[in-house]
Amino acid sequence: MIARIFARCLVALSALVAIPALAAETHVAVAANFTEPAKEIAAGFEKATGHKAILAFGSSGAFYTQITQGAPFEVFLSADAERPAKAESEGLTVPGTRFTYAIGRLVLYSATPGLVDRKGAVLKSNRFDKVAVADPKTAPYGAAAIETMQKLGVHDALKAKIVTGSSIAQAYQFTSTGAAQLGFVALSQVIAVPGGSRWLVPAKLHRPIDQQAVLLKTGEKNPAAAAFIKYLKSRPALAIIKRYGYPAK
Repeated sequence: MIARIFARCLVALSALVAIPALAAETHVAVAANFTEPAKEIAAGFEKATGHKAILAFGSSGAFYTQITQGAPFEVFLSADAERPAKAESEGLTVPGTRFTYAIGRLVLYSATPGLVDRKGAVLKSNRFDKVAVADPKTAPYGAAAIETMQKLGVHDALKAKIVTGSSIAQAYQFTSTGAAQLGFVALSQVIAVPGGSRWLVPAKLHRPIDQQAVLLKTGEKNPAAAAFIKYLKSRPALAIIKRYGYPAK
């Protein structure tokens, strides 16, 4: 009799205990400049929630085009505010989920020690043959690089020396391998890279690189997608973002 009552109590107690949600996956489109921090954030996200973020890296413009054409991404981490806002205006996002997750910083970088000075004066010299930039039509960091050169008054003189990568990742590849002696890259790409030489471009030389994230309609019913957006605002994620050189919002 006592055993039977005990068993009934256990059943009743178990009914009061919330059943944990099953782990799920979410597909995330990530601007190439945010590759390394995104990998660390995804690892922390999986450990904290059990959900898995499947990351794809590329230019923000290319991702935006793919999203408008029905690509199965559920979260969009852009390198600008323009494209997430456009996706929102076109009804492709979940209302109220767009926010700035990082402020980007542009760097003029060279794998050659001493080539880049602290004021970027090397751009006015004849000490290099090529300067790499990301495609300004699809990559916000590429647009910032062109704007910087224009404000410095060197763009027209350097036109023949500019080599264009499909994304900021390719611009960095050109520069790190020496295919281009100079390159405009993201601070996050070189902040932990020893050697070489670099100039942190003053923010006043280009429009702010407000990097925004948004939950897409395709991920509205996926708990992992909503959880990833939430985790991106968490203290552990913010600590990673700060460590990669993105100033506080």
